[in-house]
Amino acid sequence: MPKLRIQPHSRLQEWVAEDEGFFREEGLDYEFDPAGFIGGSIYADATVKPADAAPLEVRSGAFEDMEAGRTCDVSGACHWAVNHAATKSHGRMWGRAYSICVSGIFVAADAPHRRPEDLAGAKVGVGYHSGSHYSAIQGLEPFLDRDEIELDFVGRPWDRVRLMRDGRIEAANVFGAQYYILEQLGFRKLVDTTFIMGFMVGEAAATDDLERYFRALRHAQREIDLDADRYKHYWLREMPEDLRDTVDVRRFGPGERIVFEPYTRGMFERTHRWMQSWDLFDADAVARPGYEDAVIV
Repeated sequence: MPKLRIQPHSRLQEWVAEDEGFFREEGLDYEFDPAGFIGGSIYADATVKPADAAPLEVRSGAFEDMEAGRTCDVSGACHWAVNHAATKSHGRMWGRAYSICVSGIFVAADAPHRRPEDLAGAKVGVGYHSGSHYSAIQGLEPFLDRDEIELDFVGRPWDRVRLMRDGRIEAANVFGAQYYILEQLGFRKLVDTTFIMGFMVGEAAATDDLERYFRALRHAQREIDLDADRYKHYWLREMPEDLRDTVDVRRFGPGERIVFEPYTRGMFERTHRWMQSWDLFDADAVARPGYEDAVIV
């Protein structure tokens, strides 16, 4: 049997399960896939353009990464992108767990924006077809009209941190480690955009191996819940050097929390309807949601 290839997601659980031996306790034969989308970088210039006019290297996000075929058996991404990718048969969504990821739209400490409403017409840096893209819209919906929400496609998660750090964009939606970095560097959160992450699994992955993987993550989650401070140094494992030296990860929070509850048909279909209402994916995918085929329940 081939090893289960695991793509880390800039969170603590996989590293806790690795170093505490929880994967081995489950009898899982595995290896890590280091070429994760979330850890990559484009460091693109901010682009004041709509999605269909953004440069090609920026107009590619988590969904496009899954569409191209990930090199792993299990990985994470926002539930919108996983939902869409699974509908289009680029893998399947694990329907027995998901995670909640802290996220927010930040501005500089001296920025004139004080309330969410002040972001009307302001360019908010996000990653194309990724959690920051969708959660920015969802987070701003209660405060702004549709024509007031302006998104700026500026690359991947670490890119947004660097662009904010260097004063090259006025606002950014960031999550997980990137959230904690901007918070620690003194940026102000105007809108909370906390959202759901999903798990994408490859068609060839053995269900028994996936069950072992998730049992190990459940064990890791309990350990993090009990004593997160013991494990915060793992934030450094996937953090670029130029950002690593600017923060103290002991001041970070625990990041994503895995919820071992089903991603139900209702959640799946409600997510599709919301994406359709914003024209966030192609019409033929809308027409065939296929919960039974797309989700492992």
